Amino acid sequence: MRALLEQSFRAAVAAADPLHILAPHLPPPPKGRTFVAAAGKAAASMAAAVEAHWNHSLEGIAITRYGHGLPTKRIRVVEAGHPVPDEAGEAAAREILQRVKELGKDDLLLALLSGGGSSLLSLPAEGISMADLKAVTAQLLRSGATIQEINTVRKHLSAIQGGRLAAACRAQVLSLIISDVTGDDPTHIASGPTAPDPTTYRDALDVLRKYRISPPAAVKARFERAADETPKPGDPVFRRVENRVIATPHRSLEAAAEVFAKRNIQPVILGDTITGEAAEVAKVMAGLVREIRKYSIPFRPPVALISGGECTVTVHEEGGRGGRCAEFLLSLAIELQGLDEVWGIAADTDGIDGSEDNAGAFMTPDSVDRASKKGLDAKALLAKHDSYGFFSALGELLVTGPTRTNVNDYRAIIVA
Repeated sequence: MRALLEQSFRAAVAAADPLHILAPHLPPPPKGRTFVAAAGKAAASMAAAVEAHWNHSLEGIAITRYGHGLPTKRIRVVEAGHPVPDEAGEAAAREILQRVKELGKDDLLLALLSGGGSSLLSLPAEGISMADLKAVTAQLLRSGATIQEINTVRKHLSAIQGGRLAAACRAQVLSLIISDVTGDDPTHIASGPTAPDPTTYRDALDVLRKYRISPPAAVKARFERAADETPKPGDPVFRRVENRVIATPHRSLEAAAEVFAKRNIQPVILGDTITGEAAEVAKVMAGLVREIRKYSIPFRPPVALISGGECTVTVHEEGGRGGRCAEFLLSLAIELQGLDEVWGIAADTDGIDGSEDNAGAFMTPDSVDRASKKGLDAKALLAKHDSYGFFSALGELLVTGPTRTNVNDYRAIIVA
């Protein structure tokens, strides 16, 4: 069952591999120059895919997470900080913006955007320092805010996101996008550097107040001043811009479903937009599993419950290791303790769950019992968000290394 679960995860990742899916979306070459601006965890692989299929003049910059780079010849790859931005990303983003401003009407800006681009394409707005941006980002990541809420704040602290990159460009713009957010809206992917932004400074300030974020003085002053708003839907600048989503979480779930179907296990896709606190979402999933095991409704076993989306983990104090996928799975294991014939996987399709070295983890019917024999208290570990320690002790971590793509989290539960 563990091998089958891993096979399904790898099928989900493969469905969003830029080296396989990007080429059909490339446009005819322009009369003038082509500049590539790539940002996100898939930036290097997207850049490599363009180089492999673009036979005309080409130059550009791709910003990706540390350890996610690939060798390229014409597009320079820069590795930078994620999920908290850093100066390497700032310098590369500044250069991208300057190069884009130099493009003319006969040129093409080819933007390659994927999840993670919000922190990687990090060019603070005038009057905001990188230290300010880091401080706000770090607080938001621990607050339990959704990615849409976090990006609302980021766009209003940026000189390049929230449609500002498109606004700075006189050339035609084509953005090829790998979605990692629920709803697949380009405005939320990499904080929408080439997409209109429907949010406002007031919205950003409301997010800070909702999660009791204490921003640096410069950030608070910028939001209260509310000058230089991001370009909105209907702005003429977007008449020469196309934002095209080429890979989605749902397509990856469909690819995983095919793996289970071939093994005569009924796949049921519960959706790619599941959000909420990871530990609480797991309790809902556990209730569904118990209903299936006891009554064979609403699905008759064997069945694979497949879902995607992006849960959150609200950290109230220091301590613990692990991301939202492992936290979900640990909570699920606790809820299903004593129930046999149930296995699970939860993993981030980018290969990194949170800030550790694992993509996610596996759950077996006896995970909690085996941990108890090792002297581990599953509930105590969950309380301090140490899901990594739990699954590491059991040898149930899934370690893939960077996948160089990102279509959100993947979860599958087999009820046999």
